[in-house]
Amino acid sequence: MTGSIVAALIRGALAHPLPVTAILRPYLLFTQVMSSQLHPMLNVAIKAARTAGSIINRAALDVESVRVSAKQTNDFVTEVDQAAEAAIIETLLGAYPDHGILAEESGEKAGIHGGADHVWIIDPLDGTTNFIHGFPVYCVSIALAVKGKLEQAVVYDPSRNDLFCATKGRGAYLNERRIRVAKRTHLRDTLLSTGFPFRPGDEMKPFLAMLGDVMPRCAGVRRPGAAALDLAYVAAGFSDGFFEKGLSPWDMAAGALLVTEAGGLVGNFTGEADFLHQGECLAANPKIYSQLVGVIGKYSKFASAGDKAAVRQTAQAAAAQPDAATDTDAAPASDAPF
Repeated sequence: MTGSIVAALIRGALAHPLPVTAILRPYLLFTQVMSSQLHPMLNVAIKAARTAGSIINRAALDVESVRVSAKQTNDFVTEVDQAAEAAIIETLLGAYPDHGILAEESGEKAGIHGGADHVWIIDPLDGTTNFIHGFPVYCVSIALAVKGKLEQAVVYDPSRNDLFCATKGRGAYLNERRIRVAKRTHLRDTLLSTGFPFRPGDEMKPFLAMLGDVMPRCAGVRRPGAAALDLAYVAAGFSDGFFEKGLSPWDMAAGALLVTEAGGLVGNFTGEADFLHQGECLAANPKIYSQLVGVIGKYSKFASAGDKAAVRQTAQAAAAQPDAATDTDAAPASDAPF
C-alpha cells in the first residue's frame, strides 16, 4: 500500500513539478496516521530501532575501521553493537524509566524503582559476524515482555530498511503491510532456515545428525546468520520454518512474537511453548510445525531418554561406517580432473 502511494506521488511530481515538501506531504501525513494507530510502547521501540539502525548504517560505510573484540571463539562484539545498544536503552528508558532491560551486551538492569513487570529484551545487532564481514544480513531486535509474556516486537533490517513489528493481539506487519506465515502443508515443499553451532562446547555431531534428518525431507535449508531476521522471514512467509539451538532470549523474543502474530507457532524442539529461556527454538505454520517436531524433537535436550538413546546409537553407527574417501573403489588422485 505504501509503495503504491509513493509511486502515485512520483508520477504526480513528474507531471506537475512542485517543491519536495509539497509532494511528500500526503505521504508524511499517511505515515503519521499509521504511527498514531500503533501502541505507544511499540512506537518508542520503533524509534529506538531506527536510531540504532542509523548507527549501524553509518558504520557499514567503513566496516574495516570498526573495532572488533571476541567475547569467546567465533563470538564477536563491536563498538557498533555497544553504541547501538546504548542508543536503544537511552530511547526506551527516556520514555519508560521504570522498565527493566535484558540486553545482549550490557546484561540485565532493573528500572529506576526496581520494577520487573515490563522488561525490554534487546539485541542491538543480531548477526555481528555478518556485519563485520560486510555480509548484509543483520538486524536490530527489540521486544517487550510484560509479566513474562511477549507484548511488543520490532525487528529492523537497516541494510534494506525493512521494519517488522507486532503488538500482541493486533497482528504482524512488514513496512505497514500485514504479513502471514506461508501456507505450505507438506514438509517436502518447504524452505527452512537454521543456525550452525559456532561456540566452543557446542555439539556439532548431534547438529549434523539433525541436519541430515531434516534436509532429505524438505526442499532446502538456509543458514543466513541472524536468528531474529530468520524468524521475521518465517512470519512474512519468505521461508516456511526455522530451527536452532544455542540461542539466548534476545535472539528469539521479537521474532517469536512476529511469528505467532502472523499465525505461526513457536516453541522448543519438542513443541512446548515455554521456549524463551531454554536455548532452542522451532517456528513454522501449524502444519509444518507439527511435522518438524516429529523429525527434530528427538534432538531436543528435553527429549525422552529413549529418543536420546536412539540418537546416540545412530551417531555411533554412523561413526563406525568407513569414510567414503577411503573406499577402495574410489578413483585414484591422479585421475581427478583439474
